[in-house]
Amino acid sequence: MKNKILFTSAFIFIAFGFWSCGVYSFSGVSTAATSIQVDAFYNNTDLAPANFGQTFTNRVKDYYQRNSSLKVVAANGELQIDGTISTYALTQIAPVVGSDGTSVAALSRLTISVSANYVDSIEPKNSFKNKAFSFYADFPNEQQLTGSVQEDLEKKILDQIMIDIFNATIANW
Repeated sequence: MKNKILFTSAFIFIAFGFWSCGVYSFSGVSTAATSIQVDAFYNNTDLAPANFGQTFTNRVKDYYQRNSSLKVVAANGELQIDGTISTYALTQIAPVVGSDGTSVAALSRLTISVSANYVDSIEPKNSFKNKAFSFYADFPNEQQLTGSVQEDLEKKILDQIMIDIFNATIANW
């Protein structure tokens, strides 16, 4: 009798624990939606590569497919996201005194900012418009922002921006 009461209590406790999670899953996604429509992220910068908007749009689609159970659709998605790449800036930072006594920068910083619009037709209160997401990465001033240096920096920055967008949309952190 005592074992039966203990078993029943444990079962109720575990069932209540899972029930209280609602639509939350172990992947961190907390939405009842099944589809997402990813429209173009337009490149509105002077310095970014010409195909940067399309590259970012494809990364958004890939990220949602890999990290959620949402199906990416071309139209009529329960969730919709689009935006603009608003900043792709290179700045000199960390000044040091050069051998000739003049001030020079030891590091350069690449900053990328994205302004996103998100529509959640299931939970409209989660929607937002023109929300800014930004991140940067530094590299030695002796290096040129070309080739693998540029690709590595862009990947690092876009990975963080994608995490931030994902968390702001369907992870609700």
